[in-house]
Amino acid sequence: MTLLEVSNLDAGYGDLQILDGVNMTVDDGEYVTIVGPNGAGKSTVMKSIFGLTTYMGGSITFGDEEISERRPEDIIRTGIGYVPQNDNVFPSLSVMENLEMGAYILDEVPRDRIEWIFDRFPILEERQDQKAGTMSGGQQQMVAMARALMLDPDLLMLDEPSAGLAPDLVDDMFDRIDRINDDDTAILMVEQNAKEALRRCDRGYVLVQGQNRYEDEGDALLADEQVRQDFLGG
Repeated sequence: MTLLEVSNLDAGYGDLQILDGVNMTVDDGEYVTIVGPNGAGKSTVMKSIFGLTTYMGGSITFGDEEISERRPEDIIRTGIGYVPQNDNVFPSLSVMENLEMGAYILDEVPRDRIEWIFDRFPILEERQDQKAGTMSGGQQQMVAMARALMLDPDLLMLDEPSAGLAPDLVDDMFDRIDRINDDDTAILMVEQNAKEALRRCDRGYVLVQGQNRYEDEGDALLADEQVRQDFLGG
């Protein structure tokens, strides 16, 4: 069943149009990756779905709801969690306070959800009193993902989750994303490490200059000679 459907989306920033007729879907529990060259509009797709860009046309449907022109504070209530690439934690707040901020729309912080988070990110339980801004890049990324998961979203959107991580931490981050997906949370991810992302995902999209260029199963895109030559470094 289709969870997210982006149809003929035009969007950008102010008068600057970045996306031109983008089409994309994510099914229930699916793992989808967006790759492409710098400036292709990958992050703009994510921001547009979450209501952070200028809507110029087309439609974005989540479940049975049209969300094209909604505000982020409304979109998060539909079941979408979003982790931006930069500035994705509250650095002066503790890990626990960051998690509690992830549940700000609820009357009470769900303690069982925090236990679920700690089961998947044990380091966060150990450091729940530490200020997020004093943690390593990889640990901060865990805080950001965990906060976005506090509302148990149907779809988790991740923008460059491996950016800035030491090479030995990248596989661990991907493993954690795999586990989140195994728990039936659909994933839509923009990722600079295109080969690894496509190897792990169900389907992938290649964006070029704000438009769809290729769409296929992740393994099929990896095996496509033209895709490899043009976008994956051979």
